[in-house]
Amino acid sequence: MSNSKSAVPNTLPLLRDRIDSIDSQIQILINERARCAQKVAEVKLAEQSDDVVFYRPEREAQVLRRVMERNEGPLGNEEMAKIFRQIMSSCLALEKPMRIAFLGPEGTFTQQAALKHFGKSIISAPMAAIDEVFREVESGAANYGVVPVENSTEGVVNHTLDSFRDSQLKICGEVEERIHHHLLVSPNINPEDVTHIYSHQQSLAQCRAWLDRYWPHAERVAVSSNAEAARLVADAGKGGRAIAAIAGEVACELYGLSKVSANIEDRPDNTTRFLIVGNQDVPPSGKDKTSLLISAKNEPGALYHLLEAFERHGVDMTRLETRPSLMSRWGYIFYIDFVGHYLDDECCTVIDELREKASEVKVLGSYPVAVL
Repeated sequence: MSNSKSAVPNTLPLLRDRIDSIDSQIQILINERARCAQKVAEVKLAEQSDDVVFYRPEREAQVLRRVMERNEGPLGNEEMAKIFRQIMSSCLALEKPMRIAFLGPEGTFTQQAALKHFGKSIISAPMAAIDEVFREVESGAANYGVVPVENSTEGVVNHTLDSFRDSQLKICGEVEERIHHHLLVSPNINPEDVTHIYSHQQSLAQCRAWLDRYWPHAERVAVSSNAEAARLVADAGKGGRAIAAIAGEVACELYGLSKVSANIEDRPDNTTRFLIVGNQDVPPSGKDKTSLLISAKNEPGALYHLLEAFERHGVDMTRLETRPSLMSRWGYIFYIDFVGHYLDDECCTVIDELREKASEVKVLGSYPVAVL
């Protein structure tokens, strides 16, 4: 027993020395990668005089997939991919820092999704509304935008779908974010004194059963975003007013709030899907998804004839949403997602057939399936 105790101090220094040696090697290799990224930028600038594209979504998706495929643990695949995501983000910033517009204010889940997709080495640009995100990217003031499109509990975000009607932006990527809601208060407030709970209307809906059970007497107040709710709670707390917010981890840290209860969402698998919008078409990555906007002809069986093409050519349709067309009374526009890239032979054939049967077919973009 004494021998085993005496072996511990002798072993720990050796392990720590080994860790220090590995850290040194990792640091050397990261800087070597960064120098390669700088050389890539030099080559691109030399070969392309106009509109140099530094960010390649399909390339990054391929790299992250390979990271996960060759991972042998003990770190999990996603954890390893997140580490490489940040390395790639830092290296890309050496080529050209990217300005990313997102549905703000700071502290929203959309910002959390932007950081997950692009890494932390970006210039964040919070926008007040979804259409402002589109305008910021269209004007060239931002390289890309991040907007929510659907939630697994509450369904589609109509403002995002409607923004594609008149926009020429392309969908360049997607990111899925598990949504964890927390009940937050100012640190100097007694939670038992809370009379009002602030949050976005969707977050209130996603926590409805929990609120009914544990906070039935608190008035629920819908505001523009969870981050705005957190800001209001922080300001109110300075004056001693006892209100609470439902928001996420980023907002909690940003506004210095305390958690009363964590992970209060009614469904533990609550997930929101976000889209990355930009001005470029994305080449195939090997595992892609395509989104279409279709105006159907007003005739019997119109929708059936559109969907039949997918089944006949073996193309997997993953989502179908309907919105009023605004062009005619009782007219509708269909938003469709399917597996594959629009340049793939079978997908190209389906799109050609849809153009013959529909009034309008607009390819919103082909993009890599979410890796993280």
